[in-house]
Amino acid sequence: MSSERLVVVGSLNMDLSVTVPRLPQPGETVSGSDVVRGAGGKGANQAVAAARLGAEVRMVGLLGDDTLGSELRERLAVEGVDDGGVAQLPGVASGLALIVVQQGGENTITLSPGANRHLDVPALDTLTGGTVAHHGDTLLLQLEVPLPTVLAAARAARAAGALTVLNAAPLPVSPHEALGELLGAVDVLVVNETEAAGLLPHARADWAEHAEALRALGPDTVVITLGAEGAVAAGPPGACAESGFSVRAVDAVGAGDAFCAQLALSLGSGTPLPEAVRRACAAGALATTRPGAQSSLPTTAEVDALLGDGSEGPRAAGVPPQASETNEVHHA
Repeated sequence: MSSERLVVVGSLNMDLSVTVPRLPQPGETVSGSDVVRGAGGKGANQAVAAARLGAEVRMVGLLGDDTLGSELRERLAVEGVDDGGVAQLPGVASGLALIVVQQGGENTITLSPGANRHLDVPALDTLTGGTVAHHGDTLLLQLEVPLPTVLAAARAARAAGALTVLNAAPLPVSPHEALGELLGAVDVLVVNETEAAGLLPHARADWAEHAEALRALGPDTVVITLGAEGAVAAGPPGACAESGFSVRAVDAVGAGDAFCAQLALSLGSGTPLPEAVRRACAAGALATTRPGAQSSLPTTAEVDALLGDGSEGPRAAGVPPQASETNEVHHA
């Protein structure tokens, strides 16, 4: 992919992961593997994913002044992400995520936001010099930093002529009320099935219709990821559905971030919606084949290889995909 400029305003966390034979029930103890430590946070994951996919990426966010913060900042530099919009706050802990991964890929995540919760609107202005994005840029947002900051970033980027993409995760309590203004300030909304249902509780006949209904909340384009079944999208050209890829999934952590990064880059470069969603499905699927968050993120060459491996093309919205032959997991 040719170099595209992407700005990510979001979270940076250190991930502590344990793999277990099955996810524990409330009150239950399940023995697992040794702890694996790695860089994470939805914002940083999507920034690193975009960099590996060939983009020029600038990260905006906050870290603590602890050793975790220094490690996370160094990781951005290693991946070629511009960290000029990242600061370390004295006396504050960096974000930390506790992840339990079931063999086969499903996971649960408990998050301690740390420095991420201090990314308020004044901090955003300081980190960006008052300019979040420029005309022609793509801004990629998530919901692991304060909502007023996400809204301010979206409004500033749209006013500047940038494409604004929101991955509405994690979904807040009373999402329809909390996200009303924000949904009207973004161009593209990306959600998974649970998030889509939370934003619009009244179910539609199929996910394509649900995506079209979500467009009425503000975004021009809505993409709903469906795990092993791929994704559906609705936009000005109409609705489309893309089937999933048969891969050997080992860990779903980071898959949704790979999907969002690839989708944002593709749409930002003018790729038609069906092709953009198809590429995003491939990126998300590849991320499930390796453990960890940032360690699992694919390159453009890997996405191209999977797409060229005889995979199915676009399907009409509402047509069910074929069953997967191997273990696949949720991509977002």
